[in-house]
Amino acid sequence: MVGGVVGAGGQGYRWDNELRTAARVATVIARHFGRICHPEHVRKILTHRLRWTSRKPRRHARERNDNEVERWVGDEFPRIVREAFARKAHLVFLDESGFVLTPTVRRTLAPRGRTPVLAAWDRRDRLSAIGAITLSPVTAHPNLFFSLFPHHVHAEQVVAFLADPHRRLGPLTVVWDRGPIDDKSKLVRAWLATHPGVVTEKFPAYAPTLDPDEGVWGWTKSGRLANLAAHDTDELWDHVIDELVTAKHSPDLLRGFLRQTKLPGLALAA
Repeated sequence: MVGGVVGAGGQGYRWDNELRTAARVATVIARHFGRICHPEHVRKILTHRLRWTSRKPRRHARERNDNEVERWVGDEFPRIVREAFARKAHLVFLDESGFVLTPTVRRTLAPRGRTPVLAAWDRRDRLSAIGAITLSPVTAHPNLFFSLFPHHVHAEQVVAFLADPHRRLGPLTVVWDRGPIDDKSKLVRAWLATHPGVVTEKFPAYAPTLDPDEGVWGWTKSGRLANLAAHDTDELWDHVIDELVTAKHSPDLLRGFLRQTKLPGLALAA
């Protein structure tokens, strides 16, 4: 009963946000049931009896059109797969990202009362990256292509990046988001016009969970490189390259990123 009352959401209790703490839940119990409970007792009820866990909320863009996303998943993506298969083209899921010198901080085990300290630079030095998970048309074998840059990604880098898998794999169907460096660029459009073997398609707006390449960035930043306090961008560069090479040579990991999207056909193909 407690789980149902609290799980309905915090707005009914005039909370400013959806942060459910033991103290807040204790207040709800007092209002709803007239019982005064210590927050630590409430915590035990939630974690041991109701099996609640500490969860990081998933953000959902207000600008996202859920009906359009559903239509794209149900209609557009199956069309993209069919047409790529008919052309014997590799599916390419391309995305850009960045790695900053300031570490991504995550909880870590430590002796009681001794909070670890990360001696990190408070600077916004960064590296830019392009990555693409590819899926072969016959064997459905996944692969990862990536490039790292000490500056923002420009159209020249996008063209060079596209040219590499096109030369190695042949026909491509590139699915990417609606960012500024895509086929809107004159240079990219000119290159695509002279390379008809490369077809581009758009993800729906504000739907990053549909892109398996997002899994690569999340695994790298929030997983493997979490709490990394690199001394400079050269050290950060070496760590990023090492982890992306690890991902590239881990086909089961790449299949997991594909399955995470829940796009029709990818789970079966991967």
